[in-house]
Amino acid sequence: MGLFLMLAALMLAIALAVVLRPLLSRHTPDDPAAAARRRMQILNEAHAAGVLSDEEFSAKRTELGDQLLVAIDTSPPRSRTTYFAAIAVALLLPALAIGLYRFVGNPAALDPAALMPAPATAEHGQDMEQAISSLAAKLKQNPDDAEGWTLLGRAYLETQRFAEARDALKHAHDVAANDPDIAVAYAEALTLASESHQFDAQARSMLESALEADPKNQRGIWLLGIADYQAGKFDAAIASWNRLLEQLPKDSSVAQSVKSQIARAEAARDGRPLPDEPASAASAANTETAQAPPPQSASTAGQRPAAEQPPTAGAAGAGPHLTVKVTLDPALTAKVSPADTVFVYAKAASGPPMPLAIQRLRADQLPATVVLSDGMGMLPSMKLSQFPQVIIGARISKSGNAIAQSGDMQTVSKPLDVATTAPIALTIDQTVP
Repeated sequence: MGLFLMLAALMLAIALAVVLRPLLSRHTPDDPAAAARRRMQILNEAHAAGVLSDEEFSAKRTELGDQLLVAIDTSPPRSRTTYFAAIAVALLLPALAIGLYRFVGNPAALDPAALMPAPATAEHGQDMEQAISSLAAKLKQNPDDAEGWTLLGRAYLETQRFAEARDALKHAHDVAANDPDIAVAYAEALTLASESHQFDAQARSMLESALEADPKNQRGIWLLGIADYQAGKFDAAIASWNRLLEQLPKDSSVAQSVKSQIARAEAARDGRPLPDEPASAASAANTETAQAPPPQSASTAGQRPAAEQPPTAGAAGAGPHLTVKVTLDPALTAKVSPADTVFVYAKAASGPPMPLAIQRLRADQLPATVVLSDGMGMLPSMKLSQFPQVIIGARISKSGNAIAQSGDMQTVSKPLDVATTAPIALTIDQTVP
């Protein structure tokens, strides 16, 4: 900042000198003294070249000398107007320059802190809430924007505002009734917003219609399997999930979690105890998909279903795959309950505030390893692969709300290359004030 001010002052001084010199000069273009001096120079050159003799040169020099003395003695004094003009320029030019810079320049850039990269914070929840509010306001002015309503509905789903998600996705479905992705999202929101959290006839019909239009819709296939599982139709659920497996990479964590769900459905169908899941499958089931619940009884009807976390189409396909290892600082262990929700997310280092990929697990699963990849965001048009750098964060939520709350525990990384393949280690060691 000091160097900038010195350079600015020097440039301003030069500008003042250029402007003030003509104002303060005693000579004008018609100054007789200046004209006499020019004639004297011409005479000197002529005498040196032999054009004028010594006698002629002496006579003419005497004549011009007399003229020069008269001109000097009679040079007009500087007028008061000239002085006032010079003073005005000297005062106004710097003031105008500073004012113009403040108007069109960037004074904040003089602050060294402004030149430093903005620190990574875990206020992504607040940013998301602001983005949601802004999007909702814009959609009031553009009610026919089906994609915007879909984004709003999925944002509400991510923040567990299920009734609002249902209403937003209904609006999107009313605008684009033939879009299978919107129909699937609306069916899910209907279920999550209901008291029983069961897929009713309307939601199931929407899933079936969506799959008729798009038989390879992975989210739709997964949710239809959930609906069948809830209804005790285990063979149908197994068939749906086997169809889903055909579309997934064999070694992906999503495929492993789907296989685990198939095994549970087979055990439920055959009356056998539900199998214990391997640690890797459990991690995948809670980060990239969710366990299908058994058919609900009256005592479990109020619990939230696994439909809340279906796999996202393309989640394990091409594109970035960020492996994140999350641990909890031992100093915070006493503040954490086993059922607390853990959010692991990736957001653009410079870009939209909404997470590009986000996954959930429980606090009792820590330490855990999750994979964030394309297709795990709120909208297919917002992907990890669209941004060169991302920030990875992990937060333990007491309320289970995706919006950061006071008392939550968190950590965030520095900006990272989205193509990194090395595991990213995060230790949750901060408390949200």
